[in-house]
Amino acid sequence: MKNLRFYCKVLKETRFLIGYLLYKAYNYVMIPSQQNQILIVDDSPTNANLLLAILKSAGFDVVIANDAETAFKKVEEVLPSLILLDVMLPKIDGFEICSRLKESKSTHDIPVIFMTSLSRTEDKVRGLNLGAVDYITKPLQKEEVIARVNVHVKLRNLNKQLETQSKELKSTLEQLQESQLQLIQNEKMSTLGQLVAGVAHEINNPVGAISANSVYAATYVRELVQHLQLHQQKATEAEIQNHAEEIELDFLTEDLLNIINTMHESATRIKDISESFKIFCRNDTHEKVPFDIHEGIDSTLMILKYKLKANDKLPKIEVVKNYCNIPHINCYPGPLNQVFMNLLVNAIDALRDSCQHNTTKCKNPQITIKTSLNSKKTHTVISIKDNGMGIPEEILEKIFGYAFTTKAVGKGTGLGLAIARQIIIEKHRGFLDVKSKYGEGAEFIIQLPL
Repeated sequence: MKNLRFYCKVLKETRFLIGYLLYKAYNYVMIPSQQNQILIVDDSPTNANLLLAILKSAGFDVVIANDAETAFKKVEEVLPSLILLDVMLPKIDGFEICSRLKESKSTHDIPVIFMTSLSRTEDKVRGLNLGAVDYITKPLQKEEVIARVNVHVKLRNLNKQLETQSKELKSTLEQLQESQLQLIQNEKMSTLGQLVAGVAHEINNPVGAISANSVYAATYVRELVQHLQLHQQKATEAEIQNHAEEIELDFLTEDLLNIINTMHESATRIKDISESFKIFCRNDTHEKVPFDIHEGIDSTLMILKYKLKANDKLPKIEVVKNYCNIPHINCYPGPLNQVFMNLLVNAIDALRDSCQHNTTKCKNPQITIKTSLNSKKTHTVISIKDNGMGIPEEILEKIFGYAFTTKAVGKGTGLGLAIARQIIIEKHRGFLDVKSKYGEGAEFIIQLPL
């Protein structure tokens, strides 16, 4: 009796731990309940009704099939999130059903949990080799059923979320390709090059983090399931303790939460980049629309973030934002974002050049972005200023000229500032000026009518 109470206590604590992990994971992997449909395949009405009640109480939608033929029909109709499959079924047993499901392209990724009273190791190994993710041994226990179902539904939903994000990323890249064609037609390949490099660089890191951590997350969950199985199989206290030490249970549970948090942050990062790209690539060229200037600037900075980072030869460029509380303005957001891109890229390149030719300018390279209203409250004023070497007076007069550039061959077309001036003056009836004193940096000032 003493050992039985101990096992019960350990099992209770383990179930509590699983429940806590699932509660934390639920905050990061939220899929609408209607997508969490569970298919029960069991020829015993008693078992099927018991499972129905257990899963309904946990908030799942449940579908029941009593034989293989019905099961295959239900799978095609609802594409469940998980299948609870009895091994001992008439005509076609659970092993054969699982094998057929895993051979089908439309159902191979649906997790299958076997339900059985069989305790032989070879039976369990056979099921896992066929593609099942877990076993539940009869008689069924409510807490165990909910814990195991929750773990595998959450894992599948996480995979679906990653697939969705992958599709969004693909869509974003397709938008990028469309923007590339438009910029080629308008002879703006230099700006596009900055944009492509920024998006690809910024997306690569979070995608890599999600990919790497998903492997560890799957391993940790598998080890937790194995630990649960030891309790279920009434292993000795020594065996349970040895397994806990072998998988480093305390570290595993703590690290699993960290992994889930890292994956969530990475997914959020991809989402932010995607949103910034959508903002930057807005194609509102037919008529003016209300637009948040700060949103446009921030989206451009997000895309250019990789160019601001420090490298082996050059320090990080600090961006200081002094934003005033200004109203939305009626404008063409897409072209205006391109102006921000051109001016910010020029400021970054100017600071990098200054660092290479004058080491004293490398101590604190900085870009200051300031927004305000003019004295008459008729225009929004946007200032983009760097503390680089500035522009020589003889060049200052030519700076907005068509095809004029001071950059090396292959690094600039000379169209950036000319196009920016055209967008501001001709499309928006605004003003674009530059102030610079050689050795003290440069400041570009945009004025846009409210």
